[in-house]
Amino acid sequence: MSEVSELFQRIEHLKAKLDAQRPLTTEEVRRLREEFMIDFTYNSNAIEGSTLTLQETALILKEGITIAEKPLREHLAAVGHQDAFYYVERLVQDKVELSERIIKEIHTLVLMEQAQNRGVYRRVPVAVLGAQNELPQPYLVPVLMEQLLAKYNMEMANKHIIERVCLFHLEFELIHPFLDGNGRTGRLILNLELMKAGYPPINIKFKDRLSYYACFTDYLDRNGDPSMFMALVAEYLEEELEKYLLILELANGSLN
Repeated sequence: MSEVSELFQRIEHLKAKLDAQRPLTTEEVRRLREEFMIDFTYNSNAIEGSTLTLQETALILKEGITIAEKPLREHLAAVGHQDAFYYVERLVQDKVELSERIIKEIHTLVLMEQAQNRGVYRRVPVAVLGAQNELPQPYLVPVLMEQLLAKYNMEMANKHIIERVCLFHLEFELIHPFLDGNGRTGRLILNLELMKAGYPPINIKFKDRLSYYACFTDYLDRNGDPSMFMALVAEYLEEELEKYLLILELANGSLN
């Protein structure tokens, strides 16, 4: 945990520096938000098997262009993820407490390509390719989700936000409450909670998917120790905070 603690300290230092800087202009925020949203949508969907490239994702979301020979479901998945991210931003502004209703609403937007399964807990057993653990039976899902949220909002309340959101994400994905869209929904929830705490959203990259998957195996092998995933999330946060600080420094320098 010492390495993770050092990462936390670096992140807190960077966040304090960022909080002390002048705010970005509305146009700067809009541009950064758009760039992040497209990159986040591309990577999150690619992790789940989408074949759209980053450029194709940008064309769909910015220009409304249909990409020839790419499935309609992938177009809908991109648009649905964008809508879900915008919804998450509104939840952040209103500081809405995480609940089953919120999770189902995020999932409803994410799963635009599967109308019959949107916002509905799975009613059949599922298996995840390559998963080493057996996923809970469907009749257990509502109870497990209720318990997870109660634990998150009560027992985990005093933990550092990074540890708290990492524990929630790992447990959420291991419950696998929906038939599809669990990964995309889980990563949006992760960012919802980070942003509510004043951190920038993170973008788990497609190129890092094997490291991301390994975090779940490590969590199970270590009897619920989230250190590996916390380190991954902390590294992404550090990267985002340093990027924002650099942008602000350049903006401030251009005004001097």
